[in-house]
Amino acid sequence: MKKLSVLVVAAMLLSTGSVFANDNKKSKKTSKAKTENLSTQIGKLLFSNNLTEDTEGKTAQVLFTLNSEKEIVVLSVDTEDATLDAFIKGKLNYNKVEMANFEAGKKYTVSVRIDS
Repeated sequence: MKKLSVLVVAAMLLSTGSVFANDNKKSKKTSKAKTENLSTQIGKLLFSNNLTEDTEGKTAQVLFTLNSEKEIVVLSVDTEDATLDAFIKGKLNYNKVEMANFEAGKKYTVSVRIDS
């Protein structure tokens, strides 16, 4: 009888431990899948465009920050093409992004290259 009670207690402890372990893994997977890389999100915002072939192959360095509502605020666009400058500012300014850990006011830089 003593062996049976020890066996039951051990089985309960093992099953309880595995339930808690599975819950943590699920929450980590869902939060990781939910939050994409910031540069990936910016790429999606810039993907649909009506730029001409003149801008193809051109690059820009975009300096931006995130405000307290997780919106992109473009500070500067370093490019020689005024059309590309206006396009990037128009597409990115005040669009919300999803980030798990962020600091409002922290400056970020991303390189943008226009491809066909």
